[in-house]
Amino acid sequence: MQQVFSLSHADAATIIDAIRAELERDNLSAAVAVVDSHGELMAFLRTDGCPLASINISINKAFTAARERKESRAVGDTARRDNWPLSNYGDRRYIGWGGGAPVVYQGQVVGGVGVSGLPEEVDMEIARRGAAIIT
Repeated sequence: MQQVFSLSHADAATIIDAIRAELERDNLSAAVAVVDSHGELMAFLRTDGCPLASINISINKAFTAARERKESRAVGDTARRDNWPLSNYGDRRYIGWGGGAPVVYQGQVVGGVGVSGLPEEVDMEIARRGAAIIT
């Protein structure tokens, strides 16, 4: 028998609230998604002034991080290095831009955080900090 941990809605809300506070403190606009270990949406935030395209991008970044159990940028870097189209994964939600981070609890990936709407490096840092809240 294997013990499996899962992200709760309270965990997802905690991540969203922490990132929201950070964005408001720094007067930044972004979309933030938290997904479960399967990459399915659990919680979402779009702050004032965030571009519409960032909505789906943030969800897809979180999806990619959760499904592949690594940062979305690492997935993209591997795909670019190996000339492996992300479409080969068989799901249009895979994305190779930075800003998706897996949420790891006791060695298990229990979800993902995706941030979009800011420069890629900033998206990545905020997503990592959000994911680290649970770990």
